[in-house]
Amino acid sequence: MIHLAADAAAIQPGLPDIQLLLIAAGLVVLGGFFAMTDAALGAVSPARAGELAREGVRGARTLQIVASDAVRHINLLLLLRLICELTATTLAALVAVDTWGAGWRAALVTASAMTVVSFVVVGVAPRTIGRQNAYAVGRATAPLVRWLGRALNPLASLLILIGNAVTPGRGFREGPFATQVELRELVDLAEQRGVVESGERQMIHSVFELGDTIAREVMVPRTDMVWIEGGKNGRQALALFLRSGFSRIPVIGENVDDVLGILYLKDVIRRSEGDLDREPDVPVSEIMRDATFVPESKPVDDLLSEMQAARTHLVIVVDEYGGTAGLVTIEDILEEIVGEITDEYDNERPPIEHLADGAVRVAARVPVEDLSELFDVDLPTDEVETVGGLLAQALGRVPIPGAEATVDGLHMVAEGVVGRRNRIDTVLVRRASHDNDDNNEDSDERQPADV
Repeated sequence: MIHLAADAAAIQPGLPDIQLLLIAAGLVVLGGFFAMTDAALGAVSPARAGELAREGVRGARTLQIVASDAVRHINLLLLLRLICELTATTLAALVAVDTWGAGWRAALVTASAMTVVSFVVVGVAPRTIGRQNAYAVGRATAPLVRWLGRALNPLASLLILIGNAVTPGRGFREGPFATQVELRELVDLAEQRGVVESGERQMIHSVFELGDTIAREVMVPRTDMVWIEGGKNGRQALALFLRSGFSRIPVIGENVDDVLGILYLKDVIRRSEGDLDREPDVPVSEIMRDATFVPESKPVDDLLSEMQAARTHLVIVVDEYGGTAGLVTIEDILEEIVGEITDEYDNERPPIEHLADGAVRVAARVPVEDLSELFDVDLPTDEVETVGGLLAQALGRVPIPGAEATVDGLHMVAEGVVGRRNRIDTVLVRRASHDNDDNNEDSDERQPADV
């Protein structure tokens, strides 16, 4: 009897610890439920919820009501989740202290265990479920959330006031504002109802994405830039404009990183009517205009607004070291909204076309390996991948129609342009003769900047 009483006395203190752990586990699960509901409400659009309500989907009407006042309910859910997590951590700490005593071991075990449990059970799994099944979770939990909002409305309102007081700016005193999520949902609903076309919906979504796009993503890279040296004269510049098809060209000094300004075709034409006849050697540095420089991390939507305000159609993009990374035009930004812009002269051609005189016309984007196999020669592929890139590497600059070079016994001539950026469309390739080898020595003079 004495031994049984002693065993009972030893077991009795362990029962409260088990109960505390069970309560803590329940609070963690409850906190995960609130986190899941919070994540779901953050991804729910009142417009889509209203559409589901009109279709008679169960729980959609309540979800629409809750989503229309999402700020108040999300603040309340955040409060309830924190209460559950902190209470569960406190109970776990009491059990750890009862087991190992008050010390670093109990604190370390409690912190480690609750961090892992809270991260997995409250932070990751429930939020993933809530975001992946936002409307299903929202419809299921909306009645409870609405009831909690009514019961704890004074507390939720107090929390909003406190949050606005400590947050810079005006806060959300008048409720939630329209978000991109809701606007995107409205556009998708409009397409489903036939109000907007599929292309219009894509353009609207592209407008939203402008805020997340930077200048580096839309710029013409420096390798594709057509430029002219500041020492060239007006007649050479006019020939460059006519051959390249561009109306604005950067003017450089010692190298491409030294951009002096922007040369406009209209300015050259106006000057050609007078001074160029009397002074044919007037340098383009006296005709050019000042250039505008922007960092490559500039958001595209801000850049578009600034270019519109300054009435600037072309800006130079610089990297973090101050070097020229590329250039951006208003058309580049518009292409992010409406897609690639081409003109009526762009024709579809076969990638490889054999001509009667033995020459081969290949698309500029044909891989160099294909050209090597076609002529049974070993062409360099270390730094370039396409025929157009191979020609540009041989020339040392961007090729334009008429530019020619000889590489490993193949004579290449650039033909035509395609797209708004006037990229080379095709390259005429034939085996080089001795005359072509001699002409290749001054092929650089055929480039636009040396006309």
